[in-house]
Amino acid sequence: MSVSKIIEFVTGDLAGKKRYRAIQRRAKALPPDYKTAYDAIQRYVWTATGVETMTPFESLLDLFEEGAANGRAVLDITGKDVAAFVDELVYGEKGYIQNAREKLNKTLADKLGKAEPK
Repeated sequence: MSVSKIIEFVTGDLAGKKRYRAIQRRAKALPPDYKTAYDAIQRYVWTATGVETMTPFESLLDLFEEGAANGRAVLDITGKDVAAFVDELVYGEKGYIQNAREKLNKTLADKLGKAEPK
């Protein structure tokens, strides 16, 4: 294993960490109502959806930054059912739940000596 692979294994994906920090800086700069909504949505995404990528957060920030610049209220963007809005935002994103399902299917297929189920 190369030195760079060892460092990445120990520290994690540095590019991903830089991307996350940049997203957090953008979120911190949002107006108070937007920041409150962003923080609550971020908690919901991490706990309820299983999404592991940063893409939904970047999309959300784009929407929120544009909405704030145009003087729109947060709920004008999300609607009153914010959870449904977020579910649509993350639809199609792969996450830890899907990864766990795939791992379970592969593990059992391997141990039982059968082809991986579809």
